[in-house]
Amino acid sequence: MTSADILLANRLADAAGAAIRPFFRSGFVSEAKQDASPVTEADRAAEAAIRRILDAECPRDGIIGEEYGIKQGSSGRTWVIDPIDGTVSFMAGRPIFGTLIALLEEDWPVLGVIDQCINQERWIGATGYPTMLNDKVATSRNCASLAKATLATSGPQYFTQHDGDHFMALAAKTAHKHMLFGGDCYNYALLASGHIDIIVEAGLKLHDFAALVPVIIGSGGMISDWTGEPLHAASDGHIIAVGDPARLEDVLGALQCDH
Repeated sequence: MTSADILLANRLADAAGAAIRPFFRSGFVSEAKQDASPVTEADRAAEAAIRRILDAECPRDGIIGEEYGIKQGSSGRTWVIDPIDGTVSFMAGRPIFGTLIALLEEDWPVLGVIDQCINQERWIGATGYPTMLNDKVATSRNCASLAKATLATSGPQYFTQHDGDHFMALAAKTAHKHMLFGGDCYNYALLASGHIDIIVEAGLKLHDFAALVPVIIGSGGMISDWTGEPLHAASDGHIIAVGDPARLEDVLGALQCDH
């Protein structure tokens, strides 16, 4: 990963945003995918715009995209794309969705972008660099204890009964009246900027979490699976993110889960 990759990631996010904005709070076609999740013209247009650039400029790199699948590469590098993370929010006209773009080297995330093209907010994290929100350094915040922590998750409907029970065991030890539901990738951006303390989720796919890893780590936070292991291409989609690394062991203990 080089500084040129960061510049390229910015251009990819620019292209995705230009494809998405004309559809926001406007007329667009949507349909349900096989897993019943929605997809819109904007999702497909944004991913296609990113892929055009990558195919032209990085032909040996692999691509994994939510909408158009896998392109095998030969460079040991793979770009992972979620053109609109939070499609339901996008369809409802809520500007808390985001475009996720990640670069993996040998299956480890080394570069990540969370781009909110309506609010014109862009978080970029990369190995060896501080996370940036536009042109300012983004820094997660300290959290003295679970009892004072703001906890977020995309929604209880995404947990199995088993995972939900463990999540609620954690929630009972946090400032649960401050619990946030909804937000998808935008929650992680807010954690990186010091507004949320803990995010716990399950069932995420690689395109949902790959870009989050460098953003959270570069802000001073920590992100792992439910056993505390670092996230990589083969991780199972159980996610913990903490703004204060000192709280990770507390979260793991409260979850009482050995996934």
